[in-house]
Amino acid sequence: MPRSTVHRIVHRVTEEVVAIRHKVIHLPKTPEDLAAVTIGFAGLARHRAFGKAAGAIDGCHVRIKPPSGPDGHCYRNRKLFSSIILQAVCDHQGRFIDTYMGWPGSVHDSRVLRHSPLYRSLYPPPGHFILADGGYPCLQHPLPLITPYKRPVRGVGAQRFNWHHSRARSIIERAFGMMKTRFRAIFLQALEVHHTFVPHVSKARFLLSK
Repeated sequence: MPRSTVHRIVHRVTEEVVAIRHKVIHLPKTPEDLAAVTIGFAGLARHRAFGKAAGAIDGCHVRIKPPSGPDGHCYRNRKLFSSIILQAVCDHQGRFIDTYMGWPGSVHDSRVLRHSPLYRSLYPPPGHFILADGGYPCLQHPLPLITPYKRPVRGVGAQRFNWHHSRARSIIERAFGMMKTRFRAIFLQALEVHHTFVPHVSKARFLLSK
């Protein structure tokens, strides 16, 4: 099959899948949906203090071929391979409810967050928060973000908080793990597409992993 034909088919199928992504990947739409998420996170954490958690956020690196040009080095991450950052939020069951992608691998997670639509969105509602690891800042506004106490952790209270926090937040790591397991061949090698098209391919993978 000619390379041009494969190129056209891949782009066409990917665009069709991405066009319906909002039907699958979306934030809780009703108070009942949100309540189910918060109750679920309280169960994961094994503490009612996490009964207002509305999601867990993290980022992962999607391996790409090193882009040519003067900006190619910007895509080299701290693990020394070229990548594009994928930021995602999942619910208590590991279902992705928000995704954002496109920044070079060398960019810090906190900067990606500040430029994402989620950062200034209306989610989560007042009184709720999103769980994040220590790579993110602990925020109250514009996006309520709860992170663990930084090391060295002092005091029994802080240790217990971090334990409950970790139990709830780790669902996002399991969600990424399930996606990488399902698409092992794609995540273990660089994508054979132009780096500007990688976000579209990754969004399609999110939908196919549902």
